[in-house]
Amino acid sequence: MSLTGTPFFLTSIALLIVAVVLPFALWGRIAGPPLVRGLGRLLMLLFAQVTAITVVFVMVNNANTLYDTWGELLGTDTHVTEARDLGPDGMGGRQVKNEPKQLQQFRPADDPRVGAGVQMTDLQGRISGVRGEVYVWLPPQYNDPAYRNQKFPVVELLAGYPGSAKSWMGSLHAAEQLMPLMQRGAVKPAILVAPRTNLLPGADTGCVNLPGKVNADSWLTVDVRKMIIDNFRAGDKPDSWALAGYSAGAHCATKLALAHPDRYRAAVAMSGYNDPALERDSLAGKDPKLRTRSNPLNILKSANAAGKPPRTALYVSGAAGDGYQAGLALRQYAQYPTTVDVRLIPANAGGHTTAVWEHQVPQVFRWLGTQLRA
Repeated sequence: MSLTGTPFFLTSIALLIVAVVLPFALWGRIAGPPLVRGLGRLLMLLFAQVTAITVVFVMVNNANTLYDTWGELLGTDTHVTEARDLGPDGMGGRQVKNEPKQLQQFRPADDPRVGAGVQMTDLQGRISGVRGEVYVWLPPQYNDPAYRNQKFPVVELLAGYPGSAKSWMGSLHAAEQLMPLMQRGAVKPAILVAPRTNLLPGADTGCVNLPGKVNADSWLTVDVRKMIIDNFRAGDKPDSWALAGYSAGAHCATKLALAHPDRYRAAVAMSGYNDPALERDSLAGKDPKLRTRSNPLNILKSANAAGKPPRTALYVSGAAGDGYQAGLALRQYAQYPTTVDVRLIPANAGGHTTAVWEHQVPQVFRWLGTQLRA
């Protein structure tokens, strides 16, 4: 039975009803010595507690798309088939231009909550050694005959931790919100790509390459990127690509865009952070060298010191103590052509929740439209 499916949700509600009714029906009818009666009543109370917690968890999980499968919840799933040392460029001595096309079979998304028009594929990353699902949504103009010869910009959507690849489509309703805006020209058309970011059980990869563990950076910035270009009319230049994320995904979006200005032009970070150690399960945060190297602020400082400020535009939003200060720090060290647009989210907006990020989707994509071109 699927963790996120309707049958499990209805089953959990039915069990909760049974758990509530049982004590009323059987409390005084349990026979036997006092110890047996006491144990029976205790078990009924524990059953009621467990079922109540289960219903709450299922509701929260379904609303925020935190865990997709039982394996993710129980920490038994892994999406890493190998994790070779790929070197500083994350390519392992190979060149993307020399790699054969990776043509994929796409199917309608297997969860109706992501909305109409979302398709998915299972990708085996040839460079990264990562395998995982990738969700894709095409703008309304994509299949319009008037645009048949036009390429489109791409925005890679990164979930938080824990989080599902379909959270942007499901919980944030990105495609649903953007469809009418793109149809009437209020937002420029773009392809939305939501790849799996939770790759290891019980760990946040921090979107880094860590030999022997995971090559999350190469998965997102090489394998997923190439696959989209190979299968769709997507621009292949940095000016056509951006990243957008919330929470841990915001950290990843900023880090990857600053580290790879040859692949991405812009990044959106909602309620993120610079220091990966702020996520207690972060692999990068637990490794002193990786913690330093994967901090977006340090990436920016190093690029500036080398006389090569990245041609990267950042949009950073957050409340005080929840992303805003991280954005101010980046803006302080931004040198041309790096730009950082920082937005303060009111403290009473809703906290660190999908509701806050969902509300920002239209504005975020209006901003992206000023940065990207096909």
